[in-house]
Amino acid sequence: MASLAYYAFPNLVNLPIWDLNGFMVIIILHIIFSEPLYYYFHRCFHASYLFKHYHSLHHSSDVPQPFTAGHATFLEQILLGAVIGIPILGCYLMGYGSVAMIYSYILMFDFLRCLGHCNFEIIPHHLFLAFPFMKYLIYTPTYHSLHHTEMGTNFCLFMPIFDVVGNTLNPKSWDMHTKASIESGKNGRVPDFVFLAHVVDMTSALHVPYVFRSFSSTPFTTKLYIIPLLPLSFLAMIIMWLYSKPFLNTFYYLQGYLHQTWVVPRFGFQYFLPFATEGINKQIEQAILRADKLGVKVISLAALNKNEALNGGGTLFVNKHPNLKVRVVHGNTLTAAVILNEIPKHITEVFLTGATSKLGRAIALYLCTRQVRVLMLTSSTERFQKIQKEAPAEYQKYLVQVTKYQAAENCKTWIVGKWITPREQKFAPAGAHFHQFVVPPVLPFRSDCTYGDLAAMRLPPNVKGLGSCEYTMERGVVHACHAGGVVHSLEGWTHHEVGAIDVHRIDLVWKAALKHGLMPVSSFTENH
Repeated sequence: MASLAYYAFPNLVNLPIWDLNGFMVIIILHIIFSEPLYYYFHRCFHASYLFKHYHSLHHSSDVPQPFTAGHATFLEQILLGAVIGIPILGCYLMGYGSVAMIYSYILMFDFLRCLGHCNFEIIPHHLFLAFPFMKYLIYTPTYHSLHHTEMGTNFCLFMPIFDVVGNTLNPKSWDMHTKASIESGKNGRVPDFVFLAHVVDMTSALHVPYVFRSFSSTPFTTKLYIIPLLPLSFLAMIIMWLYSKPFLNTFYYLQGYLHQTWVVPRFGFQYFLPFATEGINKQIEQAILRADKLGVKVISLAALNKNEALNGGGTLFVNKHPNLKVRVVHGNTLTAAVILNEIPKHITEVFLTGATSKLGRAIALYLCTRQVRVLMLTSSTERFQKIQKEAPAEYQKYLVQVTKYQAAENCKTWIVGKWITPREQKFAPAGAHFHQFVVPPVLPFRSDCTYGDLAAMRLPPNVKGLGSCEYTMERGVVHACHAGGVVHSLEGWTHHEVGAIDVHRIDLVWKAALKHGLMPVSSFTENH
């Protein structure tokens, strides 16, 4: 529509950059034409036929958000374009047009529409107490949210005076606004569960809802259109490194409980810098203490935040703060359970890399009790023997130390806990399957082998408000350690899950996850 106007009125190219009179004129034209026209259209679209076939799309959002403002049918977009365009065109024809006026009006128009749908009250009630007439000149998020809950009221564009004239003003508007404004200064609902993640790298840092909502709503892959934004990502990394604290990233509701994902403002590579260790632990500790102060029940440490070399899988914080009310968990018990339950029952031998890690140890000890021979790749005989001694005496023979990949040339079940190169993958026989708990996942180099995904679980179908994907997972699928924290919270367990994995709890945690409706992704794929 703007392009048509541009070609219909060639003199638009000669508009001045600035004309103060134009701002006054466009406000007057907006009040005279746009406000009543929109009010009329809006009431018409709430009539039976137009609402059913058009406007119901806009009202289909269970929870209004800023982008709900633009969620409308093509016909509505055309009419809204006319509502915006009339004051601009009128201002131009009257000789008061300017580039600044056009951009300012359109941006302010969209801003106010998004404001009305933001579902969060930011306009203080003191403004209307000091200037009572203002409540008839500017609407608020509370005012418009009433239209979405009680659709026969509050039809105005931005100025409630037109609802007064049309006798469609909701009588609860001002009282609700005052209440919402007062309560907005208080702490919001306390989350029941927090998943404490960190930034992975420069590109995935842009995979968040406040950069590109559509991008974050699909599994992460590098897109060409985010490449130009990498300098901004780098700048954000520097700023966060110099001064920042853990922040809220996403949230969702599960069985009536509020779950949030907080982010430690550090990138993956920083966890491997020796001089950054202390600072990272302080950030994690700050998040745990904040969660404890708020009354969060469970906080689950993601990926490198629970690195054994960094903080002993969370043990550092539990030992330092023995009176914590929030339960600190690493969620790796469920991660081990997911991996173990992917291994077919008939398997009698597996090859395990990362064998002396927290997860590797638990997997080896569990499998040996199932009389599965575990080829544990490790050069440390001392570490191997330490793990072997933890197994019951009658099962210790099933744990075998190997130091080279060649030892697994005949083993078709590889459990990868340490990144392996394409060259190392060559030692696997044809038809081998690679289970993995290594980040980033190994490259699928062998076309004659199959590769499992990272351990993950699908949240129950009754999850609400889940608008973003967790890294490369589908929406609704979370890493197993995230799911482990969810189960810990739903079960109401009061112990910390830090340090070494309790092998005896693996089956217990697995059954609890299934009981609450969490589903292994592989089973979901097969069943659907």
